[in-house]
Amino acid sequence: MSKKYEMTIGGETVSADEYTDIRNPANTEEIVGQAPVGNKTHLDKAIVAAEKAYASWRFSSEEDRVNACNAIAKVCSDNAEELAVLLTKEQGKPLGGLGSNFELGGCAGWAGYTATLALPDKVIEDSDERHVVQKRVPLGVVGSITPWNWPLMIAIWHIVPGIRSGNTVVIKPSPYTPLSTLLMVELMNEVLPAGLVNVISGGDELGAELTGHDGVNKIVFTGSIATGKKVMASAAKSVTPVTLELGGNDAGIMLQGEDPAKFAEGMFFGSMINSGQTCGAMKRLYVHEDDLNATVDALVGFAGNIPMGDGMDESSLLGPVQNERQFKRVVELVEDAKANGGTCVLGGEPAGGPNYFYPVTIVTGVSDGVRLVDEEQFGPVLPIITYTDLEDAISAANGLEFGLDASVWGSDAEATAAVAERLEAGTVLINKHGEIAPHIPFGGIKCSGLGVEFGEEGLAAYTSIKIINSAA
Repeated sequence: MSKKYEMTIGGETVSADEYTDIRNPANTEEIVGQAPVGNKTHLDKAIVAAEKAYASWRFSSEEDRVNACNAIAKVCSDNAEELAVLLTKEQGKPLGGLGSNFELGGCAGWAGYTATLALPDKVIEDSDERHVVQKRVPLGVVGSITPWNWPLMIAIWHIVPGIRSGNTVVIKPSPYTPLSTLLMVELMNEVLPAGLVNVISGGDELGAELTGHDGVNKIVFTGSIATGKKVMASAAKSVTPVTLELGGNDAGIMLQGEDPAKFAEGMFFGSMINSGQTCGAMKRLYVHEDDLNATVDALVGFAGNIPMGDGMDESSLLGPVQNERQFKRVVELVEDAKANGGTCVLGGEPAGGPNYFYPVTIVTGVSDGVRLVDEEQFGPVLPIITYTDLEDAISAANGLEFGLDASVWGSDAEATAAVAERLEAGTVLINKHGEIAPHIPFGGIKCSGLGVEFGEEGLAAYTSIKIINSAA
């Protein structure tokens, strides 16, 4: 009998009338555990608990808030092994490499760094006429919806700045990967005041209830563009502020005449981290037509050294696609590319068996207008598109609705910087892709998002400005 996991509301364990099986994407015949299917009643109780906690937490001291964030960091560190194993089994990513242990390290690191941030009062004017102070005050109950690709780290990105700035949180993880978040929040509640962080689980309809709830004062959502638009529309009913980190179809451009072997490792992991299931992964690569063969040789050669397999196998560095729906989408986009003249120089066929393994796949012979290039594939597939004129490559890179990350690859610092200035993205990287850090603001433009996370700017997004204007 698989273990039942429970919701945590107001510091108490809460059961549901219905549970759903969560299966291992590396072996879909294995049930990892059972997740509660929450409903509107659970949501209402969670928001009431968060509101009750907020009544006092909003006036908490800086010391109390810092201590809470550090306590969360310690929970992530002290329970890293248990959480990482559960994460690997339900999400599929390996324990090693850039997998579950890496994610838990990121959780502790982000929580600890966020504890050091502050939003001090700012004196706007101190004159004979007036004394004006700008304060940053919390918003209230934060509603968080997290995705299935980095479920724990993104949960920390949502929860910790909320707590640090004086808010309380109700979080709903993806129905594909709820177990590790349920456990992590349960463990947090052993060291935090009741109601500070509450977790409910259920289907997408519960997320819609959360984003439209009039008891929620801030929404933080990480996920697809299509769902992000629905979240924004739902929030508009109550003019609820939102932070949206949405999809990316990140472009990389390698300048003409470069030796791709110098960049093969960075390009590979920049595109294949988490088996390509990362919003900020490189999902299309533009290279000069004269450099195509050398680029293919470099990437295919490097890929041959990267084992894919069950995440519990310590030799695995890449895991499966997380769920059936996404697996079918990856297959569909690759097959469409083949039908439109694409050639799989590596991979291109599912592994087979009761799992969602899809091999690292590199596709050539495609161009803008093919779905694999125009849409976000979110899997271990990289299309390589050739150009003859750099202007055309820049135009193509900027030509879609996406604008999360982009990258330029080359040995001429002046030339790469010039291209970076012209790429339309929230973050542009040079000779690397997919790098994030807790002190560097991160967010998308165009349809890839609204607002930023991380650093002081990300913390400020959980507050409103309050002006105290006194007569001199």
